[in-house]
Amino acid sequence: MTQTESDTLPVTYADIERARERLDDDTVVKKTPVERSTSLGGFVDAEVHLKMEHLQWTGSFKTRGAYNKISQDVADGVESFVAASAGNHAQGVALAATKCGAEATIFMPENAPQAKIDATRGYGASVELVGNDFQETMSHAQAAVEETDAAFVHAYDDLDIIAGQGTLGTEMYHDCPDVDTVVVPIGGGGLISGVSTAIKHLSPETRVVGVQATGAETVHESLDKGIPVVLDEVDTIADGIATGGISETTLGIIEANVDEVVTVSDTDIAQAILLLMERAKQVVEGAGAASVAAVLSDGLDVSGETVMPLLCGGNLDMTQMREVLIHALTERQQLLQLRVRINDQPGVMEEISGVIARQGANIHDVRHERSVENLEIGEAYLVFNVETSGAEHAQTIITAIRDAGYPVDNVARKAQNGAL
Repeated sequence: MTQTESDTLPVTYADIERARERLDDDTVVKKTPVERSTSLGGFVDAEVHLKMEHLQWTGSFKTRGAYNKISQDVADGVESFVAASAGNHAQGVALAATKCGAEATIFMPENAPQAKIDATRGYGASVELVGNDFQETMSHAQAAVEETDAAFVHAYDDLDIIAGQGTLGTEMYHDCPDVDTVVVPIGGGGLISGVSTAIKHLSPETRVVGVQATGAETVHESLDKGIPVVLDEVDTIADGIATGGISETTLGIIEANVDEVVTVSDTDIAQAILLLMERAKQVVEGAGAASVAAVLSDGLDVSGETVMPLLCGGNLDMTQMREVLIHALTERQQLLQLRVRINDQPGVMEEISGVIARQGANIHDVRHERSVENLEIGEAYLVFNVETSGAEHAQTIITAIRDAGYPVDNVARKAQNGAL
């Protein structure tokens, strides 16, 4: 797309530049660092530069758009704001409103992470927990604002929000002007709309790739139908991009500016979160890790390129972290759940435990299962939760148990891969 064509879209680069002027206060928005990851680059034969926006105030990019909108509305006399959010937009609106001397009420899903709820209140907003997902929460928030003089701050379907998020695209370009591909997570599309508008203005040849979680994917179908598609429900660990729909505005900008959209599974995202912890020493939430999951996936080829995945958020609470780590470690076979069929006699548990111990593995816990269909009288299952060093070690343990004469399944992976 040429610069002239991009400037005919509802958000232009001039809008983004005006937003940059409003955001010229490092107590509101700071310039976040970029770090090259040789480890990730080695996996994909590319030069990988991580844009670490998860280190932004509030832990995500959302303050950019929220402040760009709220600061203008406050100047026009608005004193209170309402928003709906799974967490990151909530914090951005809360901080922006507080900075501007305004009040904010945020509607969040009942299952929103507690860390995000607490942080939103900590930034000065009131929080109402309603709805089972983002779309339901949005309906409650929009109904509530109609009864007040407050202004509604949409998470993505707002030109000022998009322009504010676009300041991140300008920053990314200046961080690495020779970048070949930028990879940006997509929820409602406000972030990628702003980033792609900036990137395509400054460097039209740079490829812009969007990424969605499989359980919240809407862009491909929306592009095919030419209208925004809304999901009845979403299912992903990446709550920051679990909007379940995009808007007409963001769909149009995505169609004009985004070169490619890929999807990644929750398993891909969990592995990316763990890899970022291990290799980059960064704690990134599911939405933020989706870009790295895309770079590592078979759905995107970046070999030989300079690529910049956007780590857009870092608000991963401890409950989510535990779930993600268990999922990722199970996928790596560093956590096994071994179900061993035995004749239920004294000493059998000790014997099998000894087999596992001799392979240098740690047994986390073990339980008996006796009331299970297909067991013969006098038989039982022993279910061991075992920690290993990885897939090769896991196979050694399973082989040793079988060699000792006991049928064994790794039930944690059986549904995906069959019994080992």
